[in-house]
Amino acid sequence: MSLVLMHAVVSVDGFIADTEDQVGPLFDWYGNGDVPLGDGSGLRISKTSAGYAQPMWDSLGVTVMGRHLFDLTNGWNAKPPAGEHVVVVSRRPRPADWHPEASHYHFATDVPEAIALAKELAGERSVAVTAGDVGGQALALGLVDVVAMDVVPVVFGSGKRYFGATEGQHLLEDPHVVVQGDRVLHLQYRVRRP
Repeated sequence: MSLVLMHAVVSVDGFIADTEDQVGPLFDWYGNGDVPLGDGSGLRISKTSAGYAQPMWDSLGVTVMGRHLFDLTNGWNAKPPAGEHVVVVSRRPRPADWHPEASHYHFATDVPEAIALAKELAGERSVAVTAGDVGGQALALGLVDVVAMDVVPVVFGSGKRYFGATEGQHLLEDPHVVVQGDRVLHLQYRVRRP
């Protein structure tokens, strides 16, 4: 069964972007090293971050994202950032003129449908759920197994929250992965099950 991993780069105070959807220095660590990330993006990270990030990225089969991020990134121009498939949570259909050849992009009307489709497409590989509103909904529904955060030493003060508008408490185990990179701290927490 596929592992569902909620993941994003995040500020120390819990934001994945500012109020204008700008990431500012959050992604600076993607260019501060000598080791190519290995995804064809040209990004170069530190050796320590590569030792953490590359195996995680290699394990991913599907990325689940919300329509807002899809629109902001133009769906990464039909090239999934990790894995072979992307599932977009949206009540609006796929744009008619958007990359008709991108059969590896799928649209689902809600988070449970998206996670179920992603798990089916991923097979034995992991599913990444982008943080924010979609990730927060997946966590609240009990659909996330691991919370992964790349914490960057910056305080935004306001912006788009890592867990979106999630309400209530959601207990996590102690971190089972703690890796100090260059200008980033990689953390993973298993979600505590009742």
